[in-house]
Amino acid sequence: MRFLLFVFLFVFSQGWSQNGNITGKVTFENTESAFGASVLISGTQNFVIVDNDGQFEIKGLAYGNYVLEIFSIEAKTKMVNVLLNSSSQQINIVIEKNSPKALKEVVIQKTSVKKEIINKGFAVNVIETQEAAKRNLQTNDLLDRSVGVRIRQNGGLGSSVDYNLNGMSGNSVRIFIDGIPISTYGSSFNLNSIPPALIERIEVYKGVIPAHLADDALGGAINVILKKGAKNMLNASASYGSFNTFQSNLSATYRGESGFTVKGSGFYNYSDNDYEVWGKFVYNILPNGRYEYVRAKRFNDAYRSYGARIEAGFTDVKWADTFLIGYNGSQDYNQIQHGQFMTKPYKGRFTESEANVLTLNYNKKNFLAKGLDFNLTGAYSQREQVVNDTVKWNYNWNGEKAIGLYGGPILSPLGAQQGAPTINHIQRNILSVRGGFNYNLDRNNKIIFSTMFNTVDREDYDELKSELERTFQETRDLQKMVSSLAYELQAFDSRLRTSVFGKFYEQKIEKRDPTIVTENGQSKVTETVFSNTTTTVGYGMAISYALQPKIMVLTSAEKAVRMPSENEVFGSPGENIIANPTIKPEISNNLNVGLRFGPYMINEHKISFAPSGFLRDTKDKIVRTTSSRLNDAIQTLPFENLGKAQSIGFEASVDYVYKDKLFVSFNMSKFNSLFKMRYDNNGGQLENYNKQIPNEPYFTINANAQYNFKNLIQENSQMNVYYNCGYVDPFYTLWLELESYRTPAQFVQDLGLSYAFPNKQFVVSFDAKNILDKQIYDNYAVQKPGRAFYVKLNYTINNL
Repeated sequence: MRFLLFVFLFVFSQGWSQNGNITGKVTFENTESAFGASVLISGTQNFVIVDNDGQFEIKGLAYGNYVLEIFSIEAKTKMVNVLLNSSSQQINIVIEKNSPKALKEVVIQKTSVKKEIINKGFAVNVIETQEAAKRNLQTNDLLDRSVGVRIRQNGGLGSSVDYNLNGMSGNSVRIFIDGIPISTYGSSFNLNSIPPALIERIEVYKGVIPAHLADDALGGAINVILKKGAKNMLNASASYGSFNTFQSNLSATYRGESGFTVKGSGFYNYSDNDYEVWGKFVYNILPNGRYEYVRAKRFNDAYRSYGARIEAGFTDVKWADTFLIGYNGSQDYNQIQHGQFMTKPYKGRFTESEANVLTLNYNKKNFLAKGLDFNLTGAYSQREQVVNDTVKWNYNWNGEKAIGLYGGPILSPLGAQQGAPTINHIQRNILSVRGGFNYNLDRNNKIIFSTMFNTVDREDYDELKSELERTFQETRDLQKMVSSLAYELQAFDSRLRTSVFGKFYEQKIEKRDPTIVTENGQSKVTETVFSNTTTTVGYGMAISYALQPKIMVLTSAEKAVRMPSENEVFGSPGENIIANPTIKPEISNNLNVGLRFGPYMINEHKISFAPSGFLRDTKDKIVRTTSSRLNDAIQTLPFENLGKAQSIGFEASVDYVYKDKLFVSFNMSKFNSLFKMRYDNNGGQLENYNKQIPNEPYFTINANAQYNFKNLIQENSQMNVYYNCGYVDPFYTLWLELESYRTPAQFVQDLGLSYAFPNKQFVVSFDAKNILDKQIYDNYAVQKPGRAFYVKLNYTINNL
């Protein structure tokens, strides 16, 4: 609380600072918008890109005289003098187009936000969402097509998702929304439900995590940056397709002249997920015990989610670049079709979740002193999940009650689909706060401090337990704090960039389980308490060096630490996870080495190439326990420490552009994720292995192409045609390397088409996914949807 009080006092003490913004419009002589031009403050690295309407805005400048340099590949460079002496200075700039001959000789040196992130030396993908927002693509679809990333999903829309980065998966990969752990927002607000239209970009860090994202992300981090634009706009979209799937979203922003800003967005998703499944894992057991393999539709897999987000405050004012207080509310309903495997279908088992989240977002450049930037992001959420499982019958894949040898329906052994009947409530109060300072000593030296605090207060109770049992609820508390300190250096005209950092980790857990004991006819309650505190440190570095303007060497390394997550420690009935409070942290020595070539321009062709290699040497790797007993009636399993594991591999990506009309990209990733040895409880070596860890797709390929047709049907219209394909090499789903536990080779192809009307406000798109209707698997032989078709309408109004 003292820290928050300190922040608020200084936030409002900044009213005296004399800062303003330079805004304007850049056009050619024929009044055409100079889209893509760069506006640079001379002598600095501070620049912005002109948008579709020719508008630009440079924020947070101290009062004074400035020289603007306007660059465009289509025009001559222009210098403009500007005097900034008010909160906002408007300027209109007209630039002169080059002749066709001169155009070929123009070379512009500029650094976009994407390139600036990549050039720091980390193994990072930066995914932009502008094109995807027009199509029927989920955020996870974009991630799955990115090099070194594999999305593991247990079925269709709304099913649980696992993220694999270079052989590291599960909770080794942390997901953030603007730097706040996504778990704060609840299961109903996730990367399946957040549409690309609400996202500015996605940063995917592999193996080594920068200091500003202080957290225990062992294998990598995915940071989703939501749109921050303060211009007045409205965007709405809706799509409908196979399996009765409907998705929609709406977002709007308003900013007044005083800086008062309001942002709102909402979404609604629904799907029956009644796609067909077939093959060796889909069968009915007949009364005589014989297996009857069937082709059936999933019948207990519907998913619904909806939510809204609103923020209000001030942007680009003297005392804050951003000060927004917000509320995020969401709910979902998710039917559960089966357990860890598809062999036993459920009927009547489902979860319901809701989350109410209050947020605070504040950042300010030149906070208290020139060169000192401060940022604070906080979220407090109240989450509740209910797992409902009360149906006592067994069912087959036809959705009918299973019949026994004597003609009667078969009861579940313990009275419900997944064990004993339950209406289990899990209530969580979560606080996540991230704050930090960036101090620019000068143009080439920077110090970064960041700290993240996260606490989870969890209570479980079951409506079907006796009143006495419900009176004494189970409680679970988890607190985690991660702090980092980094030093960044640029040298040799920014050809060399280095970042050296250290991290401190602390986690506390407490688990209280009341038990009712009856002695001599009297009932009394005893309480079992388990508590533990773990602290450790990590460190790392990232280096990039430009050998030539178009050849860069990048390397990064980190001793990374991951504390067990709440679900791994305390369990999660809705995801069929059993508690394991004694699970230990995992530690990994991670290394990335890579090269980046290009982009090279050859006439009207542009090509770039990026190969890299990686090593992940992990101790006490945390994985989901696997079982070879596919016919177990109960398929709830805990997470466990595997021992020593190692992942060695490489990845590569190629991007090609022709005339800014044809865009082709290709990437591949291959690694060996080996289980090396198991330890006993005292840390001593118990067994030696050298086996591939099961349920890991270790060889993947992605390729996609896009072609733009301009003025095809109407003047100033644009049609885009898309093709995407992905290949996954066969992999074993269990330790037993039997052919029946091996997925087939998977080659999936998608097609898409979008048409933007002349005013660029209305876009209609059509997508066909898995057009050859292939069987595709991610986890434990759980089949994903086959062929599907979707249509989407997207409408945008800028500058309301």
